[in-house]
Amino acid sequence: MLAQEIIRAKRDGHTLSEPQIQHFVRGLVDGSWSEGQVAALGMAVFLRGMGRDEAVALTRAMMHSGRVLAWPDMPGPVLDKHSSGGVGDKVSLMLAPMVAACGGYVPMIAGRGLGHTGGTVDKLEAIPGYNTMPAPADFDRLVRRLGCAVIGQTGDLAPADKRFYACRDVTATVESVPLITASILSKKLAAGLQVLAMDIKCGNGAFADTPAFAQELAESIVSVAGGAGLKTRALITDMNQVLGYEVGNALEIHETLDYLTGKRVEPRLHEVTLALAAEMLVLGGLAADNGAARAKLQAGLDSGAAAEKFAQMVAALGGPADLLERPQQYLTPAPVVLPVPAPRDGVLSAMKTREIGLIIVEMGGGRRQAGDAIDFRVGLSEVRHLGSSFKAGETMALVHAADEASAARAVAAYQAACTLGEAYVPTPIVMATVG
Repeated sequence: MLAQEIIRAKRDGHTLSEPQIQHFVRGLVDGSWSEGQVAALGMAVFLRGMGRDEAVALTRAMMHSGRVLAWPDMPGPVLDKHSSGGVGDKVSLMLAPMVAACGGYVPMIAGRGLGHTGGTVDKLEAIPGYNTMPAPADFDRLVRRLGCAVIGQTGDLAPADKRFYACRDVTATVESVPLITASILSKKLAAGLQVLAMDIKCGNGAFADTPAFAQELAESIVSVAGGAGLKTRALITDMNQVLGYEVGNALEIHETLDYLTGKRVEPRLHEVTLALAAEMLVLGGLAADNGAARAKLQAGLDSGAAAEKFAQMVAALGGPADLLERPQQYLTPAPVVLPVPAPRDGVLSAMKTREIGLIIVEMGGGRRQAGDAIDFRVGLSEVRHLGSSFKAGETMALVHAADEASAARAVAAYQAACTLGEAYVPTPIVMATVG
């Protein structure tokens, strides 16, 4: 079987067979497909698309390109959640211990920041000592003992996807629905899941920037996951503004702790977290319906059980045992904190959310290149949301920066990213459910 003939078939709009797809995936792993051939097939799929059966075959082949986890004799359902990425999205950090407190088992293999979006693994590494790359046997043991562990992706899970994505990233073929679908699901299937809740972010701070694209992606993921034997439901959620009060790695850990302990709960963040976690409990057979699931999750928060799960997970993975009680001792603050003053009177009617995410990157809280070190201290706090009214000079957010110059640039950029108008019509945080 020749690589160029497989490329030709897709270029001409034909359906690829399972053997052809398996040949391609083997070539990704063993190097028998060159970078040019991988790029050519990626572009052919980008332009010609893939049917459901092709996407299922690609997902399965990439899933089996490396180690596949199994959870035999688990006393409860193995559940997970994945987000397509947003600004201020720390839902995974809250959801995993909440679901564990309700009897689920969450082996969450999370990612790092990508472009303007923050990464769960980067946020956890703001906690001193937290090991995001434990040995496989330790990961297995922790999930079984605690009910949840959130770690980084290892190189032996779906290695074909890692090479294919790196090629797509530099050849303008990332925004292909079947390829995004296969990339996400191959890693989740390799983690041995029984249930997946997908959070498809939609808006100016998301990769899916239109409702039509978000709907197409959600339907593709639910359909292909079903074809691969994974029970999945997708929620399309609003990302036209920052999620929560804090943005930036250490600051989002602070907000996570405040949320889990009930000290401060931002309503939109709470609704997204509850909605996704409830889908996991219902699909996993831990609750009869959405209402019962929400009540169970809220009880886990109110009792302190979810916060205790998070604290146990942090300690078990090398972090401080008293993070919950003394976060200020471990989460180093930025040396410069400046308010962002409202330039005039008005109602916050729009937010360029992607630009706000890039402010964090510019301050050093994200990566320009893959190997860049991250300044965990920098970010934004006290973020006011759409619909907030301001008088000129009133604080719209606080900038946390490494020095005065970068703080001043961030203040100006934040002001430029916000529109003060006459009014704001609110939109629901959960825009649609698929599956």
